[in-house]
Amino acid sequence: MSMLLKLWLVLLAGTAVALLLQKDPGYVMLAVGPYTVEMSLALLIIAIAAAFTLLYLGIRLTVRAVGLPSQVRTWQQRRGTRQAQRSTTRGLLEVAEGNWKAAEKHLIRHAENSDTPLLNYLAAARAAQSLGAHERRDSYIRLAHESMPSADVAVSLTQAELQLAHNQLEQALATLKHLRSIAPQHTYVLRLLKRLYEQLGDWEHLRELMPELRKRKVEDADSLRALEIRVHQALLERASLTDDERDLLVAWTGVPRTLRSEPLLVADYAGYLIEREQFSDAEPLLRDALKQAFVEPLAALYGQLEAPNPGRALSFAESLLEQQPRNPVLLLALGRLALRAQLWGKARGFLEACIGAGGPPEAYRELGHLLEQLGEQRAALDVYRHGLAGTGGPAPIALPDSIRPKINMPQLDQPVQAPPPHGARPPEPDAAEG
Repeated sequence: MSMLLKLWLVLLAGTAVALLLQKDPGYVMLAVGPYTVEMSLALLIIAIAAAFTLLYLGIRLTVRAVGLPSQVRTWQQRRGTRQAQRSTTRGLLEVAEGNWKAAEKHLIRHAENSDTPLLNYLAAARAAQSLGAHERRDSYIRLAHESMPSADVAVSLTQAELQLAHNQLEQALATLKHLRSIAPQHTYVLRLLKRLYEQLGDWEHLRELMPELRKRKVEDADSLRALEIRVHQALLERASLTDDERDLLVAWTGVPRTLRSEPLLVADYAGYLIEREQFSDAEPLLRDALKQAFVEPLAALYGQLEAPNPGRALSFAESLLEQQPRNPVLLLALGRLALRAQLWGKARGFLEACIGAGGPPEAYRELGHLLEQLGEQRAALDVYRHGLAGTGGPAPIALPDSIRPKINMPQLDQPVQAPPPHGARPPEPDAAEG
């Protein structure tokens, strides 16, 4: 009921009572013990109304006085909430603009009164990280966790990101392991863990993580395949550096069957076998890979084999000419295999064909050495000269057709004398020279 309606009702009631009392004001006598009070009915009604009003106002004032502390607290909370909202908004704007010092100040000032203190502390942690204040960053992370313990994943993820950005790899590893224990299927946790293992060069743990990365589709299939190839390349390289020959075999056995035909892995493994002179193991591996697809690095390695049966290896390599008749890498490999098979004429033909197809400097060296052994010294020198001329770089400095030392020109084994200073007399000739 509105205040205006109440006022009208009071006025109507007062008017009605006044009209009634105007005809007959009435008489009232109150007796209490020896005391009596006489008055008109109108005065009694006025007295009762005044007493009721005073009682009502007293009760209202009492209630207000009792509830005043609570109302003050509510007012303070609302005021603090409004200030916190303004401060949070200002702090986030400063973060967006890159003003880290001001952002940290605004985000922390009223964080306790904010509706979202977790966001305040996390954003302040990022600002402190950008300022290089890592101790304050860690304290904000701790306050964020205390403000909302149920948001452990979000807080720990932020902590891991900041630790990775600051290159605190060991601390980040501990944080991510904790995250994986509480959220083993979290895609972003797996992505950060993959990134960390790559930075640490922890290829063994990354290899163990690969099935989970593929299952959760952390990246597309091609990227994960490339990553897995890189992992096994690193494991093969590490195994090749040990003294135990079995380590290399164990590393190759650990390669999934779906990747054992990958040219990059085959080339690495075969190259390590060749370095250890395990030619009998490398030859069938390279031969099977080349049968599936011709890849130049594999063909180059095949030419470096000291196979127990070089003629058989040469015959297989010659079968590849049908697909690659002018490939310089294959022609160089054929030339080297023919040299090991002591087929000098065939080796010379392959090497010359390799040079004609724009082969590498190694072909000139192999052909020059062969011609030397065949007694063709002049032809060997021509091959060496052409090989050096084709090594790249700027052209040689142009020289005259005939270079002869002049009489007054100092020889290379004599020091060049500087001219005398301006105005100084030239030195007197030695008497012995006269």
